[in-house]
Amino acid sequence: MISVVIVDDEALVRYGFELVLSAAPDIEVLATSGDVGALRVVAEHRPDVVLLDVRMPRMNGLDVLAALMTADDPPAVAMLTTFDIEEYLGQAMERGASGFLLKDTDPESLAQYVRVLAAGGVVLAPGVDRTRLFTGRAPAGPAPAVSDRERAVLRSLAEGASNPEIGAALGVSTGTVKEDVRSLLTAFGVRTRVQLALRAAEAGLLDA
Repeated sequence: MISVVIVDDEALVRYGFELVLSAAPDIEVLATSGDVGALRVVAEHRPDVVLLDVRMPRMNGLDVLAALMTADDPPAVAMLTTFDIEEYLGQAMERGASGFLLKDTDPESLAQYVRVLAAGGVVLAPGVDRTRLFTGRAPAGPAPAVSDRERAVLRSLAEGASNPEIGAALGVSTGTVKEDVRSLLTAFGVRTRVQLALRAAEAGLLDA
């Protein structure tokens, strides 16, 4: 089962998302929370995935995200919004978000987005070009040495592929991909897969 916590200041949004996700046989919503108490609820339940409102009245969603990413084993976090995401997309990804979804996401797609997040993939609202996240990045200095397979893993991460998808494309097991990603996270000194892809882009490792 994929465990989920939903954080949003609007009770109706929390209820709607919980209702949709609870209908999926492989997803369990462990809890929902407003902005106050969100960190406590996530720490208590340790979910695989957190759906987090980006704008809340008493606690900024980006600040909540940053705090969640300090955990030893942080969850995959997708930010939720009702408006144009341009203003927040870069900040959220830099702070460790694995996705950005609109609150009016098609209910039939929501469960699949959660599955992708739990598998290590990246999800973005329809119409968002993920490639612009990884283009035009300023050079970040010398990058750690990576093997050809690790470079292929980095490119797949930037495309939003999950561990099983990367393994299938490279002809290796999902476990091998997990080990490669864990090694790369350590080598680049980052905590999340998106941050890893961003650092790889800055180092020119995503270039053809």
